[in-house]
Amino acid sequence: MSLTSDDVKRVAKLARLGLTQAETNETLTQLNSILGLVDQMQQTNTDGVAPLAHPLELTQTLRADQVTETNHREKYQSVAPQAEAGLYLVPRVVE
Repeated sequence: MSLTSDDVKRVAKLARLGLTQAETNETLTQLNSILGLVDQMQQTNTDGVAPLAHPLELTQTLRADQVTETNHREKYQSVAPQAEAGLYLVPRVVE
């Protein structure tokens, strides 16, 4: 697929871009180059190639799921105005 100068002018008008003739020609060259690359990629045979989420075969390194801090809940709740069964009690704001 190849674009023309009229196509670029039309899109520029829709995007409300004021392109000069030189900018139109440069944009046309760049867009045609991109479309040429896309056409080249479309011709590549991908039969039997599984889609990947990432081009590199990486695995997520996870840390061990274990408690590393001591429980300070009683200490923190001792200064709370109201606490019960490990929960902070707050006044009702919606009736």
